[in-house]
Amino acid sequence: MSFNIMQKLTLQCLKADQPLMTTVRNASKKTGGSTRNKKGHARPKHRGWRVQDGHHVSEGTILATQLTTRFHPGLNVGFGRNGTLFAMEHGKVYVTCEPIDPNWDHTWIQRNYAGRQDQTIYKKFFNVIPENQHQRFRLVEEI
Repeated sequence: MSFNIMQKLTLQCLKADQPLMTTVRNASKKTGGSTRNKKGHARPKHRGWRVQDGHHVSEGTILATQLTTRFHPGLNVGFGRNGTLFAMEHGKVYVTCEPIDPNWDHTWIQRNYAGRQDQTIYKKFFNVIPENQHQRFRLVEEI
């Protein structure tokens, strides 16, 4: 009985005088195009000098960031694990160009300074000269 009802319904839907209607769903938004700046590109690191020659800095101030050793630590300047130079005392920054005496047995030195064994190599050194300290001292007796 239920089969007869289904047949009647399908015959009524598929009569020749009624057109067969189909619906097509179109996209409601445009498709995305290609982009040049993809997600995986890292932002620039902006390495280099942070403090210029002659400026006053406080303790812990970053003086320069670098990937390879372009700049070397001088007086009162620390060298971080990632090559960052930072001030270890309050004072004035002086950048000097001095000759270096590299350890030629080191493989990193051999790789970076190959063919320059007989030359004098100059590099920039960051120095922090402490500000004038007070001249008030107490006399302490020796034991």
